[in-house]
Amino acid sequence: MAAADKFRPFIGRASTPVKNEVEKGAIRKFAEAIGDPNPLYRDEQYAAGTRYGHIVAPPTFSRTFDYGVIPDFELPVAGLIHGSQEFNYKKPICAGDVVYCANKLLDVFEKSGSLGTMVFLVFEQTVADEAGEPFLVQKSTVIYRPQA
Repeated sequence: MAAADKFRPFIGRASTPVKNEVEKGAIRKFAEAIGDPNPLYRDEQYAAGTRYGHIVAPPTFSRTFDYGVIPDFELPVAGLIHGSQEFNYKKPICAGDVVYCANKLLDVFEKSGSLGTMVFLVFEQTVADEAGEPFLVQKSTVIYRPQA
């Protein structure tokens, strides 16, 4: 049995969307943590004068959201490597927004390398408003090394 086979039955399955409230203090702390001085992420007065009218979340802030759990899917913690991350924004996420986040397994494939077998798991995370209109669709690839 291939190492990827235990994940393949979950392709196409998604978590139930989880409600997340976007708080301006969390955006400020995140901007500080990543060292981004952009006043759009920190200064309410400045942000009010922009086309957004509110403090805006930095592009990678969405990684802090709760995306829920794909039922019965267990991803081991040991042997995981971050492979890649893509962000496709439809509209900015601002302080005060309420978003609904879900995670879906899109694909699983296996490759062999000098360090042994690597299983690539491709996920799609969606961030939408209450009506289901997307703020963002992001794709991430996680590499699992079963022998690690």
